[in-house]
Amino acid sequence: MKKLLEEILDKCRIYTKNGKVANYIPELEKADPEKLGICVVTDDGGVYCAGDSEIRFSVQSVVKPVILLQALLDSGEVEVRKLVGVESTGKPFDAFNYSDQALKREHINPMINAGAIALCTLIKGNTYEEKFSRLLNLVRKLAGNPQMGVDESVYMSEKTTGNKNRALAYMLKAYRLIDGNVEDVVDCYFKACSIKADCVDLAKIALVFANKGILPDGESAFDKKYAGYINAVLMTCGMYDGSGEFALNVGVPAKSGVGGGIMAIVPKRMGIGIYSPALDGKGNSCAGIKTLEMLSKELELSIF
Repeated sequence: MKKLLEEILDKCRIYTKNGKVANYIPELEKADPEKLGICVVTDDGGVYCAGDSEIRFSVQSVVKPVILLQALLDSGEVEVRKLVGVESTGKPFDAFNYSDQALKREHINPMINAGAIALCTLIKGNTYEEKFSRLLNLVRKLAGNPQMGVDESVYMSEKTTGNKNRALAYMLKAYRLIDGNVEDVVDCYFKACSIKADCVDLAKIALVFANKGILPDGESAFDKKYAGYINAVLMTCGMYDGSGEFALNVGVPAKSGVGGGIMAIVPKRMGIGIYSPALDGKGNSCAGIKTLEMLSKELELSIF
């Protein structure tokens, strides 16, 4: 497996030239666009890494499936469905123009910014600091890494410049989809996006979703029905407005982030974590997607 991964990375490294690192969050612009790393964790315990897999980066939107999971665990599917739908929007992840009509939950899903911000309100806790702490602990549990924490420089960069996300949150409040202090809600979201991980962390989280909530030690982290719910949403919405093309060419549930990460879930087989910060126009990793396309063909990973 390691040899195969190295061969694929050698072929896909050229695709880093096709993208640019995110610059609307100033701290993300410091990333090296030529980096490319991968980790595959198999259901029999194998861990295979290649390239720049040890680099730690902010997960950004890769955290959204875990936000959805925490909201489901704390508030249940009925309450989650009151806030967000499950349909792909076909629009950029930070879009405002969801509909010509009043904003409704059907217009957003958990994998775009507005949906994830809304779901932060369903996490239990007396304060948003407590809500975030519970979310971080869930991330650590799924990854099997108690040392995971927030990249403070990225967090402050997002907090300083994240006015579009604030605007999205105020729009949600204007249409009575959320209540409470907007600054507290978006602060929780900014911290969540600023959690640091490497490819191994992402692959291990993905494996738990692939195994329907079962941790490597056999413990059940969450009900398997939630794994089905989240994997289905990822399949249709996880790669933003490139989700359909990704489903066709790769064929597994996955979530990307503008930090360059991709977490891919191969049900009952493996979890995959990728890092390559050069992004296409939709906010997805150029070389990361090409790597997954090649790996999917080599190992016949597509669920279709």
